[in-house]
Amino acid sequence: MADANDILKKYGSKIEKQIKTSSGSAAEQAGKGYSSSYVRFKEEMAPQLSRYEKWCQSLGSVIKLKVSEKDRGKIEKHLKAAHLDVKPWQALTLSVMAFVSVFMLGVLISLAAWLITGGFPFLFLFLMMLLSLFLFYFVNGYPKRLASLWRLKASSQMVPAILYIVVYMRHTSNLEKAVAFASEHLQYPLALDFKKVFYNLQVGKFSTIKESLDNYLETWRDYAPEFVEAFHLVESSLFEPDDSRRIQILEKGLQVVLDGVYDKMLKFSHDVRSPLTNVYMLGVVLPTLGLALLPLASAMIGEFLKWYHVFVLFNLVVPFAVFYLTDKVMLLRPGGHGETNLLERNPLYYKYKSNKPYLKAFLIAAPIIFIGLLPLVFQFTPVPGMVGLQKDYTFTELGLGGFLGEGSIFDFKETTDGGYAGPYGIGALLVGLLVPLGIALFFSIAYKAKTKDLIKEREKTKKLEKEFNNSLFQLGNRLANGTPSELAFAKVAQSSKGLITEDFFRKVNYNIQQMGMGVEDAIFDNKRGAIQYYPSDLIATSMRILVESVKKGLKIAAVSLMSISQYVKNIQKITDRLRDLLAEIISDMKSNMTFLAPLLSGIVVGLAIMITSILNKLNIAQIMSGQAGAATQFGNLGTILSIFELTKMIPPYYLQIAVGIYLIQIIFILTNTLVTINSGQDKLQKTSKTASNLKKGILLYTIVAFVSTVVLFVLGSVVLGNLV
Repeated sequence: MADANDILKKYGSKIEKQIKTSSGSAAEQAGKGYSSSYVRFKEEMAPQLSRYEKWCQSLGSVIKLKVSEKDRGKIEKHLKAAHLDVKPWQALTLSVMAFVSVFMLGVLISLAAWLITGGFPFLFLFLMMLLSLFLFYFVNGYPKRLASLWRLKASSQMVPAILYIVVYMRHTSNLEKAVAFASEHLQYPLALDFKKVFYNLQVGKFSTIKESLDNYLETWRDYAPEFVEAFHLVESSLFEPDDSRRIQILEKGLQVVLDGVYDKMLKFSHDVRSPLTNVYMLGVVLPTLGLALLPLASAMIGEFLKWYHVFVLFNLVVPFAVFYLTDKVMLLRPGGHGETNLLERNPLYYKYKSNKPYLKAFLIAAPIIFIGLLPLVFQFTPVPGMVGLQKDYTFTELGLGGFLGEGSIFDFKETTDGGYAGPYGIGALLVGLLVPLGIALFFSIAYKAKTKDLIKEREKTKKLEKEFNNSLFQLGNRLANGTPSELAFAKVAQSSKGLITEDFFRKVNYNIQQMGMGVEDAIFDNKRGAIQYYPSDLIATSMRILVESVKKGLKIAAVSLMSISQYVKNIQKITDRLRDLLAEIISDMKSNMTFLAPLLSGIVVGLAIMITSILNKLNIAQIMSGQAGAATQFGNLGTILSIFELTKMIPPYYLQIAVGIYLIQIIFILTNTLVTINSGQDKLQKTSKTASNLKKGILLYTIVAFVSTVVLFVLGSVVLGNLV
């Protein structure tokens, strides 16, 4: 006798043929693992991942490379964690193609340069080889990086996720509805994960929500065991008959995830100190001190060390190494709070996205940079002759010869091959200080204009978050007394005179009373909602729970708000404690970045011009006295001076520009690192802090470099004045 499964298969196939579906059977959809709505949602929420997928499915599908079984398991694990629809062999092929493409491009450009100029660019080819090797390892490890970034972003939503579920299940003990409620109101990417839990259930991968949820939690077992434990406590509450005991278990689940986050951040604050110290010493202190040896080294081995080598080393290699090391440190950070998506709905957000500040900053910075390039303009362009000026002037022509000697302002020197080397003069160096200053001002002015108003709003939001604990308690009391939620906001506003809380609740009350909105629209409306002016995950989470719990009754809403009030209090304690733990590291790095590094760099620039001026004056003295006279006057100094050929030295002008640009790059990199360590992924804070640190650091560098250059140059001129 045929069983039920045979009958279903027999008639199911007939029905499938009759309706002629074009989208494939349910089994095929289950095989893919994604529903069409999930794929659409994923493409909307994660475009940066889709771009990597497109590269893998195009360039990564050129040839099929065999992946070892050991590597296949690791790559598949990372691809699954990052929600990438990519095969392991495609990821490997893409890394190989990136290596081959860049390497062949470097070879072709080098051969073309050799055929055109007659000189083979060995340095360029070497750098392209390094770049191709880096791209191979970077692209090959990109799935792991994306998986780590996904976990970091998702883990920052773990505490709100458990809070949503716990508060919902306090009044409705239904796991499906609680997870659905959390998925609707959480931010990307944890919302995407929770939706995927339901999609796996819809396509028949699992028969119950608990099975689908437990399968998802396995991905967090090694990375966030506290999140898994909290969910298991929530699940166990479903089997508890006693209501008070059930609520106690739910609260325990929330406390478990809070304690887990605190323990992780505590460990991170201890572990991050040594890597950051190493980054600063290897990436900032040692390169800066090494600059002091460059002028003499370039004079001795001038055939092999050129100014463009310094640019490559200090503006490409060292910043890249610092970025790589700090990036590894940032990936160690456990999930925390960061930039909220609500920021994009702030009425002032258009200023942050606008490009107008860049135009204003360019109009200010461009003339400053142009003045800094005047030594090159005077020497290599016809502009001075067009306005009736010489290409260079001596100190004697300017009336300073008696004090500063026979040197020139810009001091370009003619080489044996008929070209020019330099500029070596103090005037060129002092004017050249405006180049890094202009570049720093461009970013500082633009970034400050973009973030100034939004940062003020952010400060208001932070004050509101600090006050929100008491306000929630008051709001809960009003609701417990039977006051409708539409009227409770006005009463809480009246009792919060002079506080930021008053403004928030008055905005909500105005929308309800004057605009005729419901409570949900009064808070969350895209145009007039009060939350738009105070973009905060904490406030948004609290208000979402209020709106949902009010539907169940005022008593339930009051209990929910009391619970959130306690949660907010615990979160604030943990946040303050973590900031205290990280404060020493952050303050040390900030002082090093904006004070010590610019100070050392400025002094090194002064030493470079002093060494150059001393050698220059001694050479002038030797020339004026004649070789025999010089030997008589200076002893064996003429032989020593022959070792240091001035025209082969790296001009202090170029050295200073390389140092200034290097400092700008370091400030960008370290600011990004410090903001991420302290606040997570916060683009607004990062942009604002970069503007502030650039202004402080480069201004200090410019002042110190100017003072040390003038003082040391004058000192060298006075000491050697009798020799010239």
